[in-house]
Amino acid sequence: MSKPQKDPLLQPETCALLLDELQTIWNEVGESETERDRMLFELDQECLEVYRRKVDKANRSRAQLRQEIADSEAELAAIRSAMVERPVHVRKSDHKAESLKEELARIRPELEEMQKRKSERRNQFIEVQEQIQSISNEIYGPREYITVVVDETDLSLRRLEELHRQLLALQKEKSERLKKIQYHLYTLNSLCSVLSMDFKQTVSGVHPSLGNSEGPKSVNNDTINQLAIAIQELRKVKLQRMQRLQDLASTMLELWNLMDTPIEEQQMFQNVTCNIAASEDEVTEPNSLSENFINYISWKSNNFMQVEAEVSRLEELKSSKMKELVLKKRTELEEICQKTHLIPEIDSAVEYAVEAIESGSVDPACVLEQIELQVARVKEEAFVRKEILEKVEKWLSACDEECWLEEYNRDENRYNYTGRGSHLTLKRAEKARALVNKLPAMADALTSKTVAWEKDKGMEFKYDGMRLLSMLEDYTLSRQEKEQERRRQRDLRKLQGQLIAEKEVLYGSKPSLSKAQSAKKTSRSSSCKRVSLGCQTPKATQSYSTRKTDKAHQNEQLSNLDDDVLSFSCLSTARRGLDNAGAGSVHDMESPLTRQPFSPISLYHQNIKQFSFHHYLKHTTPLTVSIPMNMAMTPAPSSIPYRGGLAQEIEYSFEERRLSMI
Repeated sequence: MSKPQKDPLLQPETCALLLDELQTIWNEVGESETERDRMLFELDQECLEVYRRKVDKANRSRAQLRQEIADSEAELAAIRSAMVERPVHVRKSDHKAESLKEELARIRPELEEMQKRKSERRNQFIEVQEQIQSISNEIYGPREYITVVVDETDLSLRRLEELHRQLLALQKEKSERLKKIQYHLYTLNSLCSVLSMDFKQTVSGVHPSLGNSEGPKSVNNDTINQLAIAIQELRKVKLQRMQRLQDLASTMLELWNLMDTPIEEQQMFQNVTCNIAASEDEVTEPNSLSENFINYISWKSNNFMQVEAEVSRLEELKSSKMKELVLKKRTELEEICQKTHLIPEIDSAVEYAVEAIESGSVDPACVLEQIELQVARVKEEAFVRKEILEKVEKWLSACDEECWLEEYNRDENRYNYTGRGSHLTLKRAEKARALVNKLPAMADALTSKTVAWEKDKGMEFKYDGMRLLSMLEDYTLSRQEKEQERRRQRDLRKLQGQLIAEKEVLYGSKPSLSKAQSAKKTSRSSSCKRVSLGCQTPKATQSYSTRKTDKAHQNEQLSNLDDDVLSFSCLSTARRGLDNAGAGSVHDMESPLTRQPFSPISLYHQNIKQFSFHHYLKHTTPLTVSIPMNMAMTPAPSSIPYRGGLAQEIEYSFEERRLSMI
C-alpha cells in the first residue's frame, strides 16, 4: 500500500517547527549567527535545487506528452490521407480544460483503429496484386519473380477498385482462354477418335499440363497456337483419308453397278458408302477413318478390279450410245427449228459433238444436256410463235399463188389450151385471183399481230433468220412497185391503142385475121356483158371548142376525165375540127400530131412517137377503167357532145380487165 500523502497545508507548519527545533539546537550548541546564516542559506539553496529538479522533470514530462500527441495526430493524418478519408476536426473550445494526458488518451484509441484499418487495407492490396501477378504469369508466361510492393501513400478504395477491375479483366481473359482451350481439346479429341489416334499423347506433345485432367492447364498464347496447329494437321490427315475413302467407295459403287452386286453384299460396306458425299463435319463416327480400316477397304476394292476389262468395254459401249443419242437429239433440234423457221444457236461443242465425244475432250452428258435444253427452249418458243407462224404460212402460200398467177398471166396462149386439165388451171387462176385480192389485208393483219407480239415479248420475231416485219415491208414495197409497173404497162397499152385508132381514122383500118377471129369468139360474151352491165356501144371521142389561152379552164375540164389518154384524145379531135353539137365559133387547135397537106408520112410518124414518149413521161397518174369491154375492131368515129370532154373505149383482154378491177 502506498503511503498516505500529507496535507500540503500542514507542510509550512512542519517546516517552521523544524526551523524552531533547529534554532533551539543551535542555541543549546551555541552556534554563532554567521554559522546559523550560512546553514540557513545552504538549506535554502538545497530546497531551491530540489524544486528546480522537480520543475525540470515536470517540463520534460509535459514536452514528451506534447510530442506524443503531435506524433499521434500526424500519423493519424497520414493514415487518413493514404486511405483518402476526411480528417476529424475538433473544436479547441470543447477541450480547454483538457490536460495533455487526457488529450493523449483520447487520440490513442482513434490512432490504433486507423492503424488497424490501414493494415487490413494493405493486406487487401497485397492479395489483389498477388492474384494479378499470378494470372498474368499464366496468360503471358512466367517472368522474373518480383516481390509485391504496396504503395503506402495510396491505399484508397479507388485504387483498390482499379486493381479489382484489372483482376476481373484478367480472370475474364483467362476464362475465355480456358474455353478456347477446351474447345480445341474437344475438337482434337474428336479428330483423334475419328482417326483412331491417342488423344493424351497428342495433347501432351503440345503441353504437359493439357494431359492432366485435374491440374491447372496452361492458357498462354504459345499453348493455344500449338493446339491450333495440331488441329490443322489432323484435319489435313482427315481430308486426305476422306478423299481416299470416297474414291474407293465410288469405285466400289461403279463396280457393283456393273456386276449387279446384290444389296445384301453391299450392306456390308454401308458405313463406307454412306459417307461418299459427306463433308468433313459430317464424318464423326469413331475409327471411321483409321488407317487399318482404309487399308481393309482398299484391299476389298482391289478384288473388284478384276472386272476392269469389262468396265472398259462397257465404257466404250456407253460412248457409242451417247454419240448416237447426241446425233439423234441434234437431228430432232434441226427438224424442230426447220418446222418453226428458227436458226438453232448450237455451240461449238455441240457442232463438233461427235468428234469431241470420240476424242474424249468433251463430256457426252454435257453435250446431250445442252442439246436437250435447246430443244426444250425451241419447243417453248415454237408454242409462242404458233399463231403468227400459221398466218405467215397462209401469207406465203398466197404469195406463191400470186407468183404463179403472174406467170400464168404472162402466157399469151393461156386461153388457147384445150387439153385435159385446162379447166382446172382456169379454176386455179380464179381461186388465185380471189386469194391475191386478200393479200393486202392479210399483210396488214400479220403486221399488226407481229408488232403486238414483239412489244409483248420484248424481242424481234425472226423467220428463217430474218425479221418478219422487214419481210412484210419488203413485200409491201415490192407490191407497190409491181402495181405501179402494171399501171404503167396498162397506160402504155391504152396509149398505143389510141395511137392506132387515130391512125385508122386517118388512113383507114385493115382488120387482121387474128383480130377478126378474136372478135368472133368474144362477140357473144362481150355483148352479153354489155347488156348485163348497162353499157352503151363504144363510140369515138368527141371534141369541144375551147381557146388556147384559157389554160386554167382546160386543166379543170381535163381533171374530170378518167385518165391521161383523154387529154390526148381531146387534142386529137380538136385537131380534126369535129364539132357536131352546134357550138358557136370554134377555133382550130394546132397539134403536133396534125399532118399538113402534102407533108411526108415519115414526119407524121416521127411526131406521133415523139408525142407519145413525152406524154407518157409527163402523165404518170394510173389509168382507171370504169367498165372495161372487149372490142373486135375500132368503129368509125362519130361526134357526140360530152361536158366539153371526151373518152375513148379501148380494147382489153380478159385478164387485163381482171387486173384493172383489182
